[in-house]
Amino acid sequence: MKNFVITGGTDGMGRALGLTYLERGDAVAVVGRDAGRGAAFLDAARRLGAAERARFVRADLSVMAETRGAVQEVRAHFAKVDALVLCARHFRSTRLVTAEGFENTFAHFYLSRFLMSYEMTDLLDAADRPVILNVAGPGPNPEAVRWDDLGRERDYDGQGALMQGGLLNDLLGTGYVRIRPSKKVRYVLYNPGSVATALSGEYHPRVAAQIEIMRRHAQPVDKAIVPMLDLLDDPPAEPLSAVVMGRPIPLDGPGFDPGAARRLHDLTRELLAPTP
Repeated sequence: MKNFVITGGTDGMGRALGLTYLERGDAVAVVGRDAGRGAAFLDAARRLGAAERARFVRADLSVMAETRGAVQEVRAHFAKVDALVLCARHFRSTRLVTAEGFENTFAHFYLSRFLMSYEMTDLLDAADRPVILNVAGPGPNPEAVRWDDLGRERDYDGQGALMQGGLLNDLLGTGYVRIRPSKKVRYVLYNPGSVATALSGEYHPRVAAQIEIMRRHAQPVDKAIVPMLDLLDDPPAEPLSAVVMGRPIPLDGPGFDPGAARRLHDLTRELLAPTP
């Protein structure tokens, strides 16, 4: 039996992955902030006869204290983690600063993934073929990292914040395999393409209308998770991979620059040091 930890696992692709692995006989812990959706996931697990193998970990991943708390709760129940799937994402049309002083998208989409990647390495190392699947959208990206404004205090734009988060996650994966906290863990950066999920977020009406049009033409969740299941079932041999809709892409461009990855790693450690 394998153990899976899935952020954003109460909805969309994360939920579908979790239920698939429960149906196969594995253990799954999903992390999310909505208690109602967490209860719905556990109800679905019970209907599959998998209640004892399913867990809901409640945490707001835009808050680093809660992210660390989620890691500790996972640690209390799992002696090993075969796969960490990072799916949680939340769009904001307006800028929001958390109680810890971080811009919400930066904290939720990047900082929480950094913390979970590094702070669960020992649990992953205890598995035979561990993998981190970071669903963050590698591939062509019109944004550039604002090294002097990671929180986007200047001319905030929700789409720009999300796109910068994608670049930061590419650098996270690049840094992880170069700093090598683990020689066993395979890090996969994944872009599922357009998927008909709930697309959690706070949208201006114009953006909400665009999202609804996109959702009507997007691929269904059950189709979108097929390449993800393949990667989780049989992780790549390479320490780092970037995959778009099941197709590997070259590890070049600014998102995979080793110097930038080291710079971001060191800066992130400094930013997180004061948080509890």
